[in-house]
Amino acid sequence: MILQWHDTFPAAYNGKNSFQPAAENATSKVYTLYLGYELTKTTEVFLDMESAGGHGLSNALGMAGFVNLDVVRNPTLGDVPYVARIMLRQIIPLSSERIEAQRGPLGLATSLPVRRLEFRIGKFSMPDFFDANSYGTDSHLQFLNWTVDNNGAFDYAANTRGYTDGAILEYDDHWFTARFAEALMPKVANGLNLDADLARARASNLELEARGNRFFGHPGVVRFLSYINTANMGNYREAIEDFLNGQGTVPDIVATRKQGRHKYGFGLNFEQELTPQVGIFGRVGWSDGRNESFAYTEVDRTGEIGIFTKGNKWKRRNDRAGAVFVANAIVAAHQQYLALGGLGFILGDGALTYGPEKIFEGFYTAHVWRGLFASFDLQHVNNPGYNQARGPVLVPGLRFHVDF
Repeated sequence: MILQWHDTFPAAYNGKNSFQPAAENATSKVYTLYLGYELTKTTEVFLDMESAGGHGLSNALGMAGFVNLDVVRNPTLGDVPYVARIMLRQIIPLSSERIEAQRGPLGLATSLPVRRLEFRIGKFSMPDFFDANSYGTDSHLQFLNWTVDNNGAFDYAANTRGYTDGAILEYDDHWFTARFAEALMPKVANGLNLDADLARARASNLELEARGNRFFGHPGVVRFLSYINTANMGNYREAIEDFLNGQGTVPDIVATRKQGRHKYGFGLNFEQELTPQVGIFGRVGWSDGRNESFAYTEVDRTGEIGIFTKGNKWKRRNDRAGAVFVANAIVAAHQQYLALGGLGFILGDGALTYGPEKIFEGFYTAHVWRGLFASFDLQHVNNPGYNQARGPVLVPGLRFHVDF
């Protein structure tokens, strides 16, 4: 459960998709039941049921780096339980040497071949396996912001709830991993229904991961990500030209949608342990930005740097804390589209005085008892929705997490 609020903040004007300047509060709730069964030592099946209720501040509109990753962007869906993940995992050993593995919600094996292939097929969330980061991925115990826990420029395939159907092939060796996924795109931007016709709509994702102990013997990881999405997308430049030629009262990217358009991008993600309790992490992301933001959020460029620590030094080994700064940006055509009054599926103030969205977030998570944790989170957002005419806004939050 996450409770967030903000006080009144300055705003020269408001639009349909604006983050509201009047004081408000909101509570989100997520319940997940993880089920897994080991059919053999190399074959596992998973079924996860989920319920996501409550809502986000301003119905999760008005910020590209929204302040609560647990929020479902369509509040009309309600909290009726649904299948979040259903998938098969097949491990194909390529060596007899084995390493210890951590048992968890997405993997049951306690040891794995050092060199292996892994194949997964079913329903899952792309960030389950792509763009992961030990210090900045988990919205339940770490940071809360969308563009901190995930690369904002990674417009990963997902429906409104954040899930897709697809297949993943992964190769693992001692210090190296390569993973490739082919997944379904939503039929419309941020839509609930996925397009099952791979010939016309699909998402192709490739990630290369290198691990080592290059920094004074401390472990670190670097991940390089690339993706290309094909879907029924609109184009910012076409929407602007149609508007300037007298079509409509504002630019309308929906009216320019064409099947088979592409959007591609790249990401770099690193984490580095400094001491056994302290680590740093960061991401940079780039997308071409010509066609509309379609599945995750409205970010074309992003960069973040952060620090994470465990509570061992003050005798609270299960506590954790962190601080991060992230900056998001969009390309010129995207800026002009919003400035002329166009709407995205998240942004649209009716006008725009452009400036990069700059976000600072800090959190402290305290272990209360057994599987119960309580957190305080604070986010400061400059230029929400890339608009210098609005903000800054300060968003405190309280989070309660329990797992069994």
